[in-house]
Amino acid sequence: MTKSVQLADRVTRVKPSFTLEMTSKAAELRAQGVNIVNFSVGEPDFNTPENIRNAAKEAMDAGFTKYTSGAGMIDLREAICKKLNRENHLEYTPDQILVSNGEKQSLYLACQVLFQEGDQVIIFSPYWVSFPEFVTLSEAEPIIIGTNPDKQFEPNFDELESKINSNIKGVIMNSPSNPTGGVWSNEAVKMLLDLAAKHHWVIISDECYERLVFNDEFTSTQTLNHNNVEVLTCMSLSKTYAMTGWRIGYAAGNKTIIKAMSKIQGQATSCANSIGQKAAVEALNGDQSAVSEMRTTFLRRRDLMLELLKEIPHISCVVPNGAFYVFPDFSHYLGKKINGKTMNDSFDLCDYLLETARVVTVPGDGFGAPGHIRLSFATNSKTIKDGMKRIKTALLKLN
Repeated sequence: MTKSVQLADRVTRVKPSFTLEMTSKAAELRAQGVNIVNFSVGEPDFNTPENIRNAAKEAMDAGFTKYTSGAGMIDLREAICKKLNRENHLEYTPDQILVSNGEKQSLYLACQVLFQEGDQVIIFSPYWVSFPEFVTLSEAEPIIIGTNPDKQFEPNFDELESKINSNIKGVIMNSPSNPTGGVWSNEAVKMLLDLAAKHHWVIISDECYERLVFNDEFTSTQTLNHNNVEVLTCMSLSKTYAMTGWRIGYAAGNKTIIKAMSKIQGQATSCANSIGQKAAVEALNGDQSAVSEMRTTFLRRRDLMLELLKEIPHISCVVPNGAFYVFPDFSHYLGKKINGKTMNDSFDLCDYLLETARVVTVPGDGFGAPGHIRLSFATNSKTIKDGMKRIKTALLKLN
C-alpha cells in the first residue's frame, strides 16, 4: 500500500484557481470534439506581434539562452524605465525594477516581502481570484471591501473606513479590473492614496490592463501619488502584447522592496525566461501599432457583447471602461430550476451553461460577487454572436 502523505496546512488554506479550471474544462471538451464557445479565457486571442516573435528567434540564434541577472537583463530593465517614463510619466532607475515570470509572480513576491502573520491586507470585491490567496500564503489576512458597480466598481469608502484598524498594513488594487473591466476615476485613486498616507499603508497597484482603457487615457496610481505613499506598481506584457505564455511581468518601486523581492525570486525561480526577456525589449521599444489595433478590436467586441446582453431578459451589466471582460448580473436566474436542478449560485449557472449550451463562463461567486458571471470578449465576433445566442436560449429554458 502507498503510504499517505501529510501535506502542509497552507495547501488546505489556499483555494485552487477556478479560472484555470474552467479553461481546462474547455480544453478537455474541445479535445473530445465538442463544439465549445469559450468565454472564460483571460488572454488575447491574437498571436504575439511578428516583430516580437522575430526578436525571440534572433535571441535564440545569438545564444541568449542562459541565465540572466536575477532581477532581469539590464537592457530590459532600462527599456521598462523608458516605457514608464514615456507612457506613465514615472521616473525609475533599473535598480527599482524587478522582472519576473509573469506579473503574477511579482504580485506573489510583493505579498511575501511586505506582509506576515498578524497583518491584514485590504482587497476590493469583486477581486481577481489570486489576490486573497497571495495574502493567505504570506500568513496575513485578507480584508474584503465592497465596491460601487455604478461607479466602475470603485471602493465603497464608507465600508472601508468602518473597517480600518491598526493591523492593516497594505492594499491591493486593480484598475482596469479583472473581473469587472472597471476603471477607477483619478478622484477615487486619490482618496485611497490619502487614506494610505494617513494610516501608513503600502499600495500594491496591479496595472496589467493599463493599455486596454477605452474611454480615457490610463493614469497610473504612482502618477497621482503626491503624498509619498509607498506604491509598488506591477505591470505585464501579457495582455498588452498578447504574450501570456511568454511569462514576463515586472514591478517598479522602492529599492528596498525590489531587492527583497529579487532575493526571494532568486531562490524560487532564479530569473525570468531569457528569450522572453529579449522579446520583451523589442515589445517595449519597438513598433506599438499592434497594441492600438488590438485595443480597437476589443472595443468593437465589447460593444457587440453588450448589445447582445441587452437581448437577454432580466440581465443588467455595467459598461466596462477597460480590460476585455463584461461582468453582468444574472441574479434573476438564481433559484430557477430545470429537470429538478436548482440554480443556487453562479457556480450552478455556469455548470448549466456548460452542460446545456456548451459555453464556458466564469462564476462571479469565485470573485466575491454572487449572482454575476464573467464573460470574456477576447474572441472573434462570430463566436461572440454564437455564444450569446446559446446563453439566451439556455436561460429561457429555466423556470
